[in-house]
Amino acid sequence: MPPVLEVYAIEGLPEVEAGTDLPRLIADALAVMVRADPRLGRLRSDDALVVTSKIVSKAEGAFVDLRTVEPRPEAVAFAERWDRDARQVEVVLREARRVVRMSHGVIITETPHGFVCANGGVDASNVGPRSGDIVLLLPRDPDASATAIRDAVREVTGADMPVIVSDTFGRPWRWGVTDVAIGLSGIAPLDDLRDTEDADGRVMRSTVRAVADEIASAAELALGKVGRRPVALVRGASPSRADATIGDVLIPAASDLFR
Repeated sequence: MPPVLEVYAIEGLPEVEAGTDLPRLIADALAVMVRADPRLGRLRSDDALVVTSKIVSKAEGAFVDLRTVEPRPEAVAFAERWDRDARQVEVVLREARRVVRMSHGVIITETPHGFVCANGGVDASNVGPRSGDIVLLLPRDPDASATAIRDAVREVTGADMPVIVSDTFGRPWRWGVTDVAIGLSGIAPLDDLRDTEDADGRVMRSTVRAVADEIASAAELALGKVGRRPVALVRGASPSRADATIGDVLIPAASDLFR
């Protein structure tokens, strides 16, 4: 385990718009921060970069104009009962691979990526100057987005740094939200400790650490929700390197106890 974990939010990134070259923007900002901040010294092998999915989606133009959305009767009825925007409900339903549950004003769906989350990751907050008229979807291929950022960082700084794309998810049976990984590049997202001994010499049978999620959650503490800081450098976690995908963390249907 690392004796010290540090998180550095990257300051000064401009508002991201559709078409922004986000990988180069992040790489250049990271290079500037490393030169300017004496605490960093240089980029290290135990560094990882966390990028919020919102700016990835913005750069990729993953907007839906609600003024063009015609909600189905089911969406209208749900919205009227729970004081929701029927157009946004419609977008959630359109984006769903399957609807897990609709109740108490919340729609739990499975996204095309395989994520099970509230409202299909469709986001109406912090979307920019057209707030109220648009919503933002998740990136279509978060792993590819993470790889593009990783490639740009390597080109600009010379460091081959793991990259995590994060998003905010709720948790069953607990209040509050936390950030998790929804895309990654160059990192093993899981640390499988099964069949290894614990501190007492007892063989562990089920422990698998969600390393990428833990790094994403740590980064969120420095980024916040309204600070306009969408990228963080996490130092000291020393994740294992691998050519993995976010699909590696998803429980297959055959092992899902809640279907």
